[in-house]
Amino acid sequence: MPRLPPVPDAERSPQQEELLDGVRVAAFNLFTTLVRAPGLFRRWLPFGGKLLSGKLPPRDRELMILRTAWNCRAAYEWGHHVAIGFDSGLTRDEIDRVPGGPEAGWPAADALVLRAADELHAEYRLSDATWESLRARYDEQQLIELPMLVGHYHLVAMTLNSLGVELEPGYEGLPS
Repeated sequence: MPRLPPVPDAERSPQQEELLDGVRVAAFNLFTTLVRAPGLFRRWLPFGGKLLSGKLPPRDRELMILRTAWNCRAAYEWGHHVAIGFDSGLTRDEIDRVPGGPEAGWPAADALVLRAADELHAEYRLSDATWESLRARYDEQQLIELPMLVGHYHLVAMTLNSLGVELEPGYEGLPS
């Protein structure tokens, strides 16, 4: 049971309707719940959208988001990013290995982005060794985007977990 349910269509204010009109997938519980805070929603949405179409390779981005969802036990985030992960080139086997972390038989490049997500989750920073490996792979803009991406999905996970936002039917929850 959600702590704050999505705003039903018939109860939306004109401001909430206007904000949701600009969202491609406005029916998702994520958006219809967070629009309860229209000022925050208006500012948050472009930032989240920018990260989804940012400078990081989509496959790397989705590995980091899925690892963050796993680390935060964020079922909603996990379910939606499994679908986005498939669209970004991840396979079923790869998605199933994300909970195992960077030591779960990944190629070095994939283990690196998973390790980055883990370090940011546990230590709130990247180790020098991980930074140097990332610096060899990414440009300055990508290096700035990476911790912002992981941090953003921590924010989303904390919010959705705390509000009890329910995953829509048809999306898979966290693996057991």
